[in-house]
Amino acid sequence: MESFLKTVSDTLRLILEYRLFSDITVASLFALLALFGIVVLGERILRRYFIMRVLKRTRLDTSLQFAVGRIIGYCVIALGFYVSFQMVGINLNSLAILAGAVGVGLGFGFQNIISNFVSGLIILAERPISIGDRIEVGGVAGQVREINLRSTTVETNDNISIIVPNADFITHTVTNWSHGDAKVRFRIPIGVAYGTDLPKLRQLMIEVGRDHPKALKHPAPELFFIGFGDSALNFELAVWTEEMTFSPRRFRSELNYAIENKLRENNIEIPFPQRDLHLRSGSFALPKAQAKS
Repeated sequence: MESFLKTVSDTLRLILEYRLFSDITVASLFALLALFGIVVLGERILRRYFIMRVLKRTRLDTSLQFAVGRIIGYCVIALGFYVSFQMVGINLNSLAILAGAVGVGLGFGFQNIISNFVSGLIILAERPISIGDRIEVGGVAGQVREINLRSTTVETNDNISIIVPNADFITHTVTNWSHGDAKVRFRIPIGVAYGTDLPKLRQLMIEVGRDHPKALKHPAPELFFIGFGDSALNFELAVWTEEMTFSPRRFRSELNYAIENKLRENNIEIPFPQRDLHLRSGSFALPKAQAKS
């Protein structure tokens, strides 16, 4: 039994002392992976503590607190990885040539990942988007829930989380409805029949915008006369609100319901498309059929 245990221990020692590279053994590799795990776990704990206990006591807004916490966390990870290499006795200079060769190969294969990584740093530094912003990019519309180095999580009004690569926020046009000021103006198109009492219509539509509980009183709602259509007089009700960040579709729907109800109560017609057909009197000569040969 003792000889068996000695054989097993010798075998394990040989495996652990096996050199993968010049100064990297299997044992040092396992130790390095363990240290990496400790660094990542410690970074998460430190970041949460820093954001929850320190940054929340400052006057920084929530999105800036998140960005600062992320940047500090990445710095901690980079420093922790460097210290981990030193603790296991791995000389980083000896890995320079290997890292250069591997880096060239990985550079071509991971162009998109590197692009998203750099874009994530730019987003955290410049803050074109922040946590809680209502955005539209590449056909995706929703509220920003999380910003990571590689991707950003956007949650739609249907509670669907969409992962958007960070490079899309740098290379594409981004509509940020909450940037700087959450106040936006909704424009609701309205068509009424020719002959409608326009001063009365203007008064009724402004009442609709003013009476909605989520519409802002200042700036006040306004009704714009857009032009003369084929079948209707075209107007546009402009209402200011902060609902674009929360429930824009519901707000627009409630306004449409209120407009239709107000027009129906006051017997104001919403016309159907119309066409006038003019018939002229007189004879119409039909061509004679050709005689059969």
